[in-house]
Amino acid sequence: MRRIAHLDMDAFYASVELLRYPQLKGLPVVIGGGRRQEDDALAAAYGNELDRIPVDAFPRLKGYVGRGVITTATYAARAFGVGSAMGLMKAAKLCPDALLLPVDFAEYRRFSRRFKEVITEIAPLMEDRGVDEVYIDFTEVPGGQREGGRVLARLIQKSIFEATGLTCSIGVAPNKLLAKMASEFNKPQGISIVYEADLQAKIWPLPCRKINGIGPKADEKLQGHGIVTIGDLAARERPWLIEHFGKAYGAWLFDAAHGRDERPVVTESEPVSMSRETTFDRDLHAVRDKAELGAVFTRLCEQVAADLQRKGYVGKTVGVKLRFDDFMIVTRDHSLPAPTADATTLRRAAGLALKRAPLQRRLRLLGVRVGGLSRADAPPESVPAPEPATLPLFGDD
Repeated sequence: MRRIAHLDMDAFYASVELLRYPQLKGLPVVIGGGRRQEDDALAAAYGNELDRIPVDAFPRLKGYVGRGVITTATYAARAFGVGSAMGLMKAAKLCPDALLLPVDFAEYRRFSRRFKEVITEIAPLMEDRGVDEVYIDFTEVPGGQREGGRVLARLIQKSIFEATGLTCSIGVAPNKLLAKMASEFNKPQGISIVYEADLQAKIWPLPCRKINGIGPKADEKLQGHGIVTIGDLAARERPWLIEHFGKAYGAWLFDAAHGRDERPVVTESEPVSMSRETTFDRDLHAVRDKAELGAVFTRLCEQVAADLQRKGYVGKTVGVKLRFDDFMIVTRDHSLPAPTADATTLRRAAGLALKRAPLQRRLRLLGVRVGGLSRADAPPESVPAPEPATLPLFGDD
């Protein structure tokens, strides 16, 4: 019997920080924004012995001014309505006494690699789905069938905690679709087991948004037809769903509502794109802040180029992402004649994409993305060499 697990680390970034700052356990803590001078000064004042820093010495959200965004928050902070992707200034109104820590992606990646190593030592068929979640095929692993997978899930939870001090939640089901929903049932540090026979009791009462693949727009359209729960969706006939949602998506909605998902656990996959972006502490204007924006723009291109080179990829499509002061997002792409990981070439292409974007409003966020990836060691395409050119300033024609 096929048994697939979805493992999700509990408040991963925040939990990693609490290992360094155990004195903050149980308190509302928000992780967001870059490292600031006061963060370094605070650590230095206590000889970088971070667990010695008194709670009252940490900065509070109520004192925050800027454009930073929350990366994650502890469960104590979430109780106030604070959550990922929320602006820090908005969060300060909901929970002004929350403690603010800067993001440390290098440390999160280190712990991510470690917990995944623990998993593959026990169950080698693992699909990496990001820094804090994976799918695992329990089917042929010793203990993977016992109690529907609960025995193996307990072993993995225990092993990860012993190796890292971090907790996780695991859902085990007949497929990836149901396993991902199940992993949310008993957070934090929970294990949830779902069988095919549990569909009506455990899955159908859930709102449609709980299905990974139904976004806000699709959910709004479903609700417009009186479809609120997964059970409501399952009650609709396949032809009706195809008629109203299209051949492919309608058929998928029908299968998803009935708990059907044949996707395998993929142990190796190629990235689709690589990107870097930054949110500004203050809104910047394309003309008055051209020099600052140009420097940031170039740095983002250099960072993406370094990521591509480090991981052995080249890309053929370069895109820019802009978020304006009214939160509207605009993207523009430019295709290259041949794939590259050269920072100068990427910067030039990103500049050409930027020319087609409206730049009248102030900017909150700027991003650069490279898509159409292929391995750097693949046979090169035969294309004419580009003309040498100087790099334009931000938004210059």
